This record gives sequence, C-alpha cells and structure tokens, in this order.
Amino acid sequence: MLEEAKLLDDDIEKTSAKRTWGTSITVDGMTYATSLFWQPLQNTSDPFQEVEEASAGVLEGADLFCIKGGKAPQFGICVSHEGYKNGETVGAVALATALSDVGSYVAVFKTQEGWWYVCIRNDIILSDGDMLFLSEDEAKEQFMSMLAVPDWGKKIAPKEWAIEETEELDLGDLLMRGAKSKLQKIKALRGTKLFMVIAISAVVGIWLLSSLIDTIFLTPTVRPVVVPVKPKAIQKAEPIVEIKPWEKVPNAKEVMKNCYDGIVALNKILPPGWDIGTISCSNGSAATTWKRSVGQIAWAQKALDDSGLHFSGRSFSSKGDDLSATLSLPKAEELLNPPQKNLLDLQDDINNTFQSIGVNIALSIGAAKSSTGVNYRTLQFSLNSEYNPLTWINLLTKYSGLDIKLISYSPQTKLWHYEGAIYVL
Repeated sequence: MLEEAKLLDDDIEKTSAKRTWGTSITVDGMTYATSLFWQPLQNTSDPFQEVEEASAGVLEGADLFCIKGGKAPQFGICVSHEGYKNGETVGAVALATALSDVGSYVAVFKTQEGWWYVCIRNDIILSDGDMLFLSEDEAKEQFMSMLAVPDWGKKIAPKEWAIEETEELDLGDLLMRGAKSKLQKIKALRGTKLFMVIAISAVVGIWLLSSLIDTIFLTPTVRPVVVPVKPKAIQKAEPIVEIKPWEKVPNAKEVMKNCYDGIVALNKILPPGWDIGTISCSNGSAATTWKRSVGQIAWAQKALDDSGLHFSGRSFSSKGDDLSATLSLPKAEELLNPPQKNLLDLQDDINNTFQSIGVNIALSIGAAKSSTGVNYRTLQFSLNSEYNPLTWINLLTKYSGLDIKLISYSPQTKLWHYEGAIYVL
C-alpha cells in the first residue's frame, strides 16, 4: 500500500495536491516523521548493505532511514523530497517502544495533520503499517479491515468512532515515553562505517603497542604460584525447545474455504437503505461495514438478526450512519508446513507461474519469529483477482510453508484481494 501510494515526482508541490497521505505529525510541539516503509533488519551490527539494497530495490529514490531495535529489529526508509528531513524523530519507533509490552496492536490516532494508522504484529511494524491518512474514511476503512485479524493485544481508535473493544490513548504521552530514533542519510552510512573502522583500528593499534612495550620492558619476572582450585559443579541448564513458526501454520486450505464461506454469508446481508463495504477475513473471523444511505438502524439490526449468523461483535457509529460487524469462523487446524525452497528460487518460481497466467503478484521479503525469538525469513505476497478463493486453492497451496494472512472482497469492484507469506530456507 505504501509503495503504491508514494509518488516519486521531483516537484513535491505538484504531487502534494494529489497525495492522500502525509509525512509528519506535530504532537505537543514536537514533529514526528510518519509513513515510512518498514522492512526486517537481519544484520543489526552492520545494517549498511540491507538499507542500501532496500533503498535501491524496494523503495526507489529512498535516501533517509532509521533503525528500530528491540525484539524484532527493523529499518524504515523514505524519500527526502517528499517532505522528510534528516534528523527528524520517527513516530513509529517512539510508539513501538512506548508500547513494547504489547506485541500486536492496530491503532489510529487523530492528529491535526490527519489520522495516523499504525499496525504492529508480533513486534514487527507491517510494511504498510505506518501511514498518515489525510482522509478519515480511508483511515477507518484500513482500521476496520484489520479488525478481522484475530489476537490483537490492543485496538486503539478515536473515541468518537465508537467501535466496540477499542480504546483511545493519549498519543502525546506515548510518544514522549518512546525512544527517539531519528532519520539519517543512507549515503552517510558508508563514510560513518569507514571512519569507525579507522578509529577502532587506531585505538586497537595503540593498545597493542602499549601492551607490547609494557610486557617486554616494564613487567618484572614473577614466579608462578600454583593454587589448587576446587572444580565448580556445573549445573546443566534445561534445553530450550524452539518452535519454528512454520511448525504450527494454520491449514491454508481450511482458511481459504472458511473465508470464502464467511465472505459469501456476509455479502448476502443487504439491509434496505444500507451499502455494504469491503469484507475482510483471516483465520477465525470475517468482518465488514455497512454505510447508511436512506435506511434506518432498526432495518440493519433486523437484517443481521435474521441472517442466522453468529456475530462476535457489532456496533454503530456515534451518528448511526455506519455499522461494523465481526463474524466468528471455525479456526483452521495448525499443521507442520516446512519450507522447501530458498528465497530466490521461490521468487522465480512464483513470478514465472503468475506470468504464465497473466496475473500480477507483488512480492516482498518478510520475517516471522519462533518461540525463542529467532527471526525466520518469508516471502510475502499480495494479489488482486476476480476469482474467489476456491479457484486459487490448488495453485497457492502447492507452495510448502504457505500462511494465508488476509482475504478480502469488494462488493463494489467484485475483486478479491489475497495476502500471505511463504517460509523460505
């Protein structure tokens, strides 16, 4: 979403009128950069190569970056001519560290500049999980689509949205408590790295020379004294069993079938005078919204009651013009689904397959954590199609290590949207 939204035009004044997202917010007098594109960081001791490759291949023209440490290290990149400034504090890092005790949350904060959407899953900022929307409707639609994903530690939204099971938090307090990671120039990394190497080498050289002189000329000869030492009893630590993320993956076929059934069921609910929105589904639940045109609340309530479906939640907006509902679905069985291909081979295979059938698919590198906090790489994908999940089951599930994250359907465009990840060797 972010890479599609960002317009790489040298004339920022011309693009700003068309752009639907913002680059910064000001909270309690301090400016924070927003809408960065986030990727997992594998080499925390030397991030230069990863950041440089991402700036060249993932987000064209990116020349600024920042690092998010913690349990799941990441780097965010952006393009300065879109309005970002070197040395600017990054909002997503401040928020992530302030809420470090919550591994997964989806949030929208109302600011003077717009509605800031943040989505963090298992301590990882999603690639499109940092976006300052200028339109409240777009921010709310994105937020509602993610409510279909289960197991959120927190759901944060403006109080006036009146969405069930959400809370409003003080953004200024959170950002003040968080870490102050700042944007840096990507090209400056190489010079900084070289300077550090030279400086460290010089210090080590001086220390070695000093030690050599001290050893040869200044240290008196001392007769060694042998003292018997009682051997310590070494207590063997209990082995930690690591559960790799692909050892418990929801059965992709079940997820796709359940989502198809849930989306079809919700799409049949047509309250008079209400228009249904995009229907989103993940393992265990499906959700959608209806917007009132000329109908009444009572008509919408009756339509949901008469559907015979079991809703885990439903709520109307404060004005009564919007209705959101979440449908409980069967949870798919968790299976052992190990990867079989490395990243490049899998990438080539998928591109070749989808080129042969004339369907565009977007691929990106991702990561998932094991039970012991180890990151395992994935190849993330997303695609749009006029065909439903039952049509795609056989093609997608042929890839071992498949994890379906999200399936959505737009009744207006009649298009299906698929997102998932495939674990790689």
